This record gives sequence, C-alpha cells and structure tokens, in this order.
Amino acid sequence: MRMGKYEMGRTLGEGHFGKVKLARDADTGRTFAIKILDRQRILAMKINEQIKREIATLKLLKHPNVVRLYEVSASKTKIYMVLEYVNGGELFDKIALKGKLTEKEARKLFQQLIDAVAYCHEKGVYHRDLKPENVLVDAKGNIKVSDFGLSALPQNQLKDGLLHTTCGSPNYIAPEVLLNKGYDGSMSDIWSCGVILYVMLTGNLPFDDQNVVVLYQKILKGNAHIPKWLSQGAQHILRKILDPNPIMRIDVDGIKAHEWFKKGYAPAVPFNDDEEDISMDVDSLNMTEVTYHNGIQDKIAINQMNAFQLIGMSSCLDLSGFFEKELKVIQDCKGLANSRGQESLLISAEVFEINESLYVVELKKSSGDCSLYRKLCETLSEDLGTCKSQQFLKQDSIRQEIGRYNSSF
Repeated sequence: MRMGKYEMGRTLGEGHFGKVKLARDADTGRTFAIKILDRQRILAMKINEQIKREIATLKLLKHPNVVRLYEVSASKTKIYMVLEYVNGGELFDKIALKGKLTEKEARKLFQQLIDAVAYCHEKGVYHRDLKPENVLVDAKGNIKVSDFGLSALPQNQLKDGLLHTTCGSPNYIAPEVLLNKGYDGSMSDIWSCGVILYVMLTGNLPFDDQNVVVLYQKILKGNAHIPKWLSQGAQHILRKILDPNPIMRIDVDGIKAHEWFKKGYAPAVPFNDDEEDISMDVDSLNMTEVTYHNGIQDKIAINQMNAFQLIGMSSCLDLSGFFEKELKVIQDCKGLANSRGQESLLISAEVFEINESLYVVELKKSSGDCSLYRKLCETLSEDLGTCKSQQFLKQDSIRQEIGRYNSSF
C-alpha cells in the first residue's frame, strides 16, 4: 500500500478515530509514522476543530524534544499526517518496566521535558494534556512530546488573558483548572510536568483515588506525600512545582535556576525556523465547522457537557445528592450471547437523570469477552454522537439498544 511517495508498513497503533502506520519514503528510505484519520468519524464525534488545532499547532513547533509534523494531505475519506517516527515507545512504558527511574535518569528526561514545554510556551502553545503516555522516548533515550489535540493557542484566551476550557487527564490536571475560574496555561502545564517528575522518581502518582471526586479533592488540597528517601533537592523542587496555588508555584525560569535541575543540564537547541515548511494547508481540509460551548463564551448547552463540567457544577466537588433521581435500568443484563449460543458478555447499566433533558449512562462489564464489550461501547457511542436530538439515551432507548445488541451478538 502506498500514499504518494510513502510505502505503508505495519500498524503501530490504533485509536477511535484511525490508526498510525509505519511508513517509508520510497525516495530517501527514511521512516515516518503516518497518522491516518477517518473524516466521517471525526465529523460524527465533532472533533474536527480539535484535529485542525493539533495540525496548526504542530506546524509551529520545530524542537528536538517535540514530535515533528512533516506533511499533511487529505482525500475525501481520510486525513494523513506524516509525523516523525519515534521508536522507543512511551515514557509510561519505560517507567512501568523499571518501577521508577534513578534521579539522574529522571532529571535528564525532566530537563528535556521542561525545554520542550518552555519552547512551546514561547510559541504561545499550551499543551494541556501532559502525561507519560503523551511523552515518547526515542532509541537514544531522548524524549519527544506528542499529542497536541487539547493544546491551546493565544487566540483561545479570553479578554482576561486566561484559558477557560476544562480539559486534561484526571491524575495530571492542575487544581486551578478544576475550579472553572480561568487559568494560566503555562502554569497548568508546569503542574503536569511536576506530576510526571513525581511519577518518574517514585513510580507512583502524587494524587490518586478510584473515586474521581475524591481524587479532585486531593488535587485541590495539594498535599502530596514527598518521600524522604529522595534527595533534598528533588524533594524541594517537587514541593515548589506541586503548589496548588498557581501564583506561588515555581515557573519555568525558576525551575531552570533550581540547583537540582541545573546539574548536568545541557539546553536543547531548537531547529532553524527557516527550514522547509510543512506541506499543508489546514483550511483546505474543508471539515464542517462546529461551534463548541465552553461555559464562558456561551452558556453550557445542557445536553453537551463533558465530565469535567459535570463535576464542576456540584458544590465543593461533592456529588452526593446531585443526582436527584436514579433510574436503575439494568442490574445484570445477562444472556448477551455470541452466534454459538454461548454466554460471552455480562454487563450492567445504570441511567442517572440530571434533569428533564440530561441523562448520564454508566455502563460496566461484569465479565466476558473484552472485544465484545468494546464493540458495544463503540456502537453505543456512535449512536449517541449521531442522535438528532443530541441528548443522552433515555430509559426506553437504553432497553432498545441492549435488546438490539442481544440479538446481534
């Protein structure tokens, strides 16, 4: 299979919106990673602006510790992003394999991470989803920051100079982001870097809980346990970064001036901005425009909340009493069978009524085939995304959906 001059190879990974394939430039023999995105699914899930933002952001960034975007092309059904191929895997896998890193190794990677983040901030780019899964490691042990799908540019700031979209990954999100009062994108990124440093040094998360509400309460308090067996310098810089008050939190300049950070520090040199520009035109992607509501520029559409907005509505992040009415639709939905008549999937579902127009559906796999469960979730997600009323399925609709899956499986 070929895409222009690129010869497609094995699949490196698959996601909900497409896949990433290893590719080779037939002319030069150089390897790349090509992200292949499905246009129809992007439009159905209304993330077209997110994709365009990621492409526009990557076009700005030319740094040795940031994944490079070299080319973008599109067909009627696909979008192709030709990216730098990083063959060392995720930082997450590196930490998981070793349990934790030595201070020397963690410091080197943290120095590169701060270099990359500082460069992004100088370009007006705030990542907003920094975590070990979004930091790649190459064969030489150097990091490459990736996945800028939730990044923000200066034009995303409101008149107060702050960002207001609540996003990120729960364990790595900064406390000020949770407060829904606006936040400085650079300081929220610094917090996430601090969480990554903590994970590298200890092998554990500084804030963790199975209950997301309790997790957010811990983050807001900011009382991370800093192990005494770490060096004094490591303990000090972690406390300075993981300060829940963004005004008191150490910034990039402060981090670079810190004695622990400076040890063996060799600043990265950004690539020349005069290099050949990326072959692309973001506006030529011709994806239908979608207006998103963020609770500040417009009132939140009651049927288009994300999980962060939902939790943010409750007083002091206490959801007890928030759900006035609980509709227990299915406690044990048994008998979802495959074509051979063997029971292969056991699920349970609950629907919570927030108000007359908003319902939250919780779906859990009790036992059975994981692939069937993923298929169920994907199909249900597609049905919800294309629902003309753009509302969550009500009780009767859930029963109909489960019945349909019962017959199709």
